Amino acid sequence: MRLVLQLVARLLVIVALCLGAATVWATIDAYRSVDRATSASAERVSQALEALYWRELLLRSNRMREQLLPAPDWRTIETMGLIAPGICVQFEPAGAFEKPLCGQSKGIGKAPPHWFAATVQTVLGDHATVERPISARTATAGTVRAISDPEAAIALAWQHILDNIHVALLMALAIALLASLAIAHTLAPAHSIVSALRRMAEGEYRTPLPRVRSMDLAMIGRAVGDLGDRLAQAEEERTMLTRRLLEIRSDERRALARELHDEFGQNLTAILAFATTIEASAGDKYAAGTEIAQDARMISQATRRIIACLRDTLNRLRHPPAEELGLEASLVDLVDSWRSRTTQPMIQLDLQGDLADISGTVAATAYRIAQECLTNALRHSAAREIVLRIERRTGAENALLVRVEDDGGGDAAKVAQSAGFGLTGVSERVAALGGSLSIARASRGLSVAATIPLAA
Repeated sequence: MRLVLQLVARLLVIVALCLGAATVWATIDAYRSVDRATSASAERVSQALEALYWRELLLRSNRMREQLLPAPDWRTIETMGLIAPGICVQFEPAGAFEKPLCGQSKGIGKAPPHWFAATVQTVLGDHATVERPISARTATAGTVRAISDPEAAIALAWQHILDNIHVALLMALAIALLASLAIAHTLAPAHSIVSALRRMAEGEYRTPLPRVRSMDLAMIGRAVGDLGDRLAQAEEERTMLTRRLLEIRSDERRALARELHDEFGQNLTAILAFATTIEASAGDKYAAGTEIAQDARMISQATRRIIACLRDTLNRLRHPPAEELGLEASLVDLVDSWRSRTTQPMIQLDLQGDLADISGTVAATAYRIAQECLTNALRHSAAREIVLRIERRTGAENALLVRVEDDGGGDAAKVAQSAGFGLTGVSERVAALGGSLSIARASRGLSVAATIPLAA
């Protein structure tokens, strides 16, 4: 999952938890507000009845105080206005058949769900009854008792919760949206950093990054840039070292070719001459077909085969003719030489693009690739057809493609894992020029493809 989505998801979880906590707090506060309303209603009614009590006492001073109770005319509209909705007030001592005076409870809120009413009733318990004396100086003045209507209290709490939850939900959505936009905007440069890392994985080490305002992301961007510079420098050093090793190897190959030609070539030539002389001498002194003549003839034949093998080895050790004849002419000569040796498999040469100006190391490397792949295909497969394709790609790619395909079967994975010295050397040459080598499955056999940048 992307980092932005992870942060937004975590933010939504935090918002949901905060919303849940706000809901619990609103429930408790709404439920306790009923107790506060009960206490306030009792206080207001007691103060109103206290004034009524003392007025009656002063107007009817010839009466006993006990005869003033219950207070006359206390159940008025003014008194009801002092009682909060859902609260009922009872005057003590109560008169005969006197019912509590309750505040307006109709339309105070929607009917709450049964689970809410049961949960609140179970967790928070019942509301307490509040009693207030009519007069603190006269205990016989009576008492006001206030109690909440349970159904009205639950309805008020539910309506209070709905009002708070609507506001909290809108705020939570607004916070989540704005925070998500802020997170996305802050982490937008991370996409550029990831793209730069991917390009670095593909070999584009020096990749410029846009300027980042975030300090942490800017530090990461600088670290990525420094890493790219170090990788590019290491790649350049490795390429130079590989080229130097290839030059040393080429020098050693030329020295080895000279030694083989001078030492083995001359000695083999001498052996062949001696064997020819022995064969001729044995034929003159003795009857034709004697054992000495036959042995000398066999030595001559074996020597000629060794000389032919040595000549082929010397051709492979010396610099390829691509550096002297040009790539196109050297490839034609290579394919013709193989065709002159064998008629099976059939070798096809497909040249595409202008190859006239391709020379130097690139031409030598392309020739070595073609030479090695043709040799492997002829020696290690039962191919009936081999296609050597050389293609020059222009434009932004500007590279030379060398591909050798055969129909001799084979496992590409095994060939890639068990590549011998020939393919290993080819891979090193291609890597030294900044190219790539791949071994894959073709339609009926194997395909070895190398891409060599011409800028190299």
